[in-house]
Parts: sequence; structure tokens; C-alpha cells
Amino acid sequence: MNIQVEALTHIFANSKLQRTALTEINFEVKSGQFVALTGPSGCGKSTLLRLAGDLLQPTRGTITLNGREPAEMRTAHEIAWMAQSPALLPWLDARQNVALAQRFIPVNRRPRLTVDQVLERVGLSDAAGAFPFTLSGGMQQRLALARLLALEASLWLMDEPFAALDEISRERLTTELLDLWQPLHPTVLWVTHNIYEALRLADRILVFSPSPGQIAADLAIDLPRPRSEADPRFQQALAALRTALGRTANAQVMQ
Repeated sequence: MNIQVEALTHIFANSKLQRTALTEINFEVKSGQFVALTGPSGCGKSTLLRLAGDLLQPTRGTITLNGREPAEMRTAHEIAWMAQSPALLPWLDARQNVALAQRFIPVNRRPRLTVDQVLERVGLSDAAGAFPFTLSGGMQQRLALARLLALEASLWLMDEPFAALDEISRERLTTELLDLWQPLHPTVLWVTHNIYEALRLADRILVFSPSPGQIAADLAIDLPRPRSEADPRFQQALAALRTALGRTANAQVMQ
């Protein structure tokens, strides 16, 4: 799914306060690209995901998905969301949580994978009958990832989905996510504060300025996967990303 963002501005306003979250954002994402969004807290990264997912309406400017409004793509169930909280239904077991997601696939799109096949892909076959409260944090996020896969959407919106996990679980799930994404190649917008995670996963990294958010840098990460931190090219990309983030930090201090 292609994403086209033009002069996008979003202002949160109520009777007492007005805050500009994003201002004059312009970029394009080609179908199948994995794009990481990073930058200071409060710079509008999650707001951008909500606009792409039709959870918010832009104050000015446009965001289109394959030339259509996000609302149309959401109605067609072409958008899947994964956040830091797995948001599982506690009264349903693992298999039922995934099966519920597949019920929303339009009748003209037969699921390519069964529920059990999806659970197998994320390593949860043995926990298919388990309820969420019996699963560890990593297993809950793996189940949320299974639900994302089950939707078979063209666009994945992922808002720091592994941020609450311990480092070992986070690295394992990052690797598993890449293995799941590569054969399917949906378009991904991935919000993260972890620069190593961004470099391991993304084709591009958009670095946002302090609030009100603008795109301060657009870095292409043209490295073969899987990526190794020992690769000099990885270290060069890391240095470029740190430089871009350093500029945004300096700008934040000067504000």
C-alpha cells in the first residue's frame, strides 16, 4: 500500500488549550516499505499513525493510502494496528483471539492462513488454548502479532509494540517480526525510540523534530537482511542516525 502525505498538519484543541502536534509534513512511502519513525517524545509520531489509521482527522493537509482516504481503507480492513499494550480479550483464549480477528476479513478475501497456522508462525501452537492472563508479556505480544497477521492487511501501523518487554524478548520478537514481514511485504509504519531496532528492521528511518513535529531527516537504510552490528555499514548508518537525532536534541534544548 502506497502512502502519500502532503502538507499534513494536526492541532489538538479544546476550549482552554491548543497544541500543534504535526506541522507541514510531506513524504511518500512506496508499497512494501518498512519505515521507522523516531524522534523525541511528544513529536507527533503516534499522532501520525492515528491519522493514517483513521483514528484522527487532519486539521490541514492530506494523507492518502493507494490514493484513497484512510477511512475507506479501514472499512475495507486493509489496516492493522499493533501497540505497546497487546489489548487482548481476556475472556477468549489465544485461538479465539486470533479467530475473532479473522472474522473481520471481507468475504471476498479468503484468509490465506488458518488460525492454527498463524499461531504456529508466531510459536504459540502449544498455547492455543491458553487465556491471556496465563501468558508472559512476550507471549502476549506474540499473540498480538498473530492477530495482526491474521487480518492479512496491506498496512501495518505499529506503535512501539515491543517497548515494554525485556531486552532479550524484544530482540527475539524483532527477529521473528522480520521473518514474518519479509514474505508478505505489507507496508509498515513503525514508531520506536530504539535506534538499533530501527536499523535492524527499516528500509527508511524518518527522524522527527521536537514538537511541533516535522521531518528533520529521511535516512535510507540500504543494507542486506539480516543485519549485523559488526558490519561497518551498520555502524555508518548508526552514526548517521545518531547525528540526525543529535540535531533534533539540540533544537529541543534551544526551544
